[in-house]
Amino acid sequence: MTTPPTSDIDLFADAVVLDPYPVYAELREQGPVVRLRKNDVHVLTRYDAIRGALADWESFSSASIAFNPMTNEALTGTSLASDPPTHTPLRAALTENLSPRALRGLKGRIEAKADALVAELVAKGSFEAIDALARAFPLEVVADLIGFTGHMRDNMLRWGQAAMQVIGPMNRRTAESFPIAAELYLWCSQVRAVDLAEGSVGRGIFDAEARGTIPPDTAGHIIHQYLGAGIDTTVAAIGNIVALFGAHPDQLRLVRADPSLVPAAFNEVLRFWAPVHAWGRRANKDVDIDGTVIPAGAQVAILFGAGNRDARHYENPDAFVVARNPVDHLSFGYGPHGCAGQGLARMEAHAVIEALSRRVQRLVLGPEVRVPANITRSIEELPVLEVVPA
Repeated sequence: MTTPPTSDIDLFADAVVLDPYPVYAELREQGPVVRLRKNDVHVLTRYDAIRGALADWESFSSASIAFNPMTNEALTGTSLASDPPTHTPLRAALTENLSPRALRGLKGRIEAKADALVAELVAKGSFEAIDALARAFPLEVVADLIGFTGHMRDNMLRWGQAAMQVIGPMNRRTAESFPIAAELYLWCSQVRAVDLAEGSVGRGIFDAEARGTIPPDTAGHIIHQYLGAGIDTTVAAIGNIVALFGAHPDQLRLVRADPSLVPAAFNEVLRFWAPVHAWGRRANKDVDIDGTVIPAGAQVAILFGAGNRDARHYENPDAFVVARNPVDHLSFGYGPHGCAGQGLARMEAHAVIEALSRRVQRLVLGPEVRVPANITRSIEELPVLEVVPA
């Protein structure tokens, strides 16, 4: 057994977070585990190592999902940053309203919203895809689901973005986002059932707290996770759908010809461009991965996008091929902490893909604009210069 190879790559440097795929390829070739000296983290780079770590919560603890101690302390006791058995009832309360059965009643409404929005944008002939679609659609869906009204609704985007930024290391982006993330944290610590719309999931979480199904004073934490983990990543994924279909008109044609490919297309979008750049774990003990040892106490970074492009697992991984249908992609995580909101994210994304494939023959895109971010890799601006309607 040996110590891992080392690298001087800075995982959170601007150039890396803007386009991490060349760096992922370099790190994958070094080994399944590489120690980054500048970040003092051990990165997991290959598919099997990542999936194995996500399943093994006893070796890889979620008590250190962030790359700075302040955020880890703030998240203590949440479903996101706890391990079984503490994690189990918190997770159950979080997923109770996100199960396929619970979401079934929303499907028609979400599809109708997506179709109306896409129809309106297609009729315009050109639009800015991020503000008009990738942000507008999930913000409305989540606001309605949780029961957010007024000032809360207006702050959802900036609060959701900040909640993800502060998971990064203590760099300028994290420091600038702390005050905004603190606003969200304060609101969630003070929110009461009456602040949320009747019949909403948010009200349901408070009902669970009143019944004793979840511990006292945890309803606000759970609502924090709906917003903190559910907005920024879905915005990224929907922006990626538009960008990838615009860049690969042949793949859009395939989905147009065979609508049953919609779920496969979304799986491939998630595999090809993972919305989450890096996510933390802490090694609870010395862990052997293919003869390389991660020492107990080490901060670990899981690189979903690196695993999703691992040629040891996926053939021709740098090609965007919707028929691949990579149902086992890593972008929703895996194991006890697999994305709790993935059913809702799928419902939203499938509705957008269905509406685009039904109403659009081709999208002519201008240059995409990206802004460096610690955790979520997303497009900031994406002009659709011309829509060739169906």
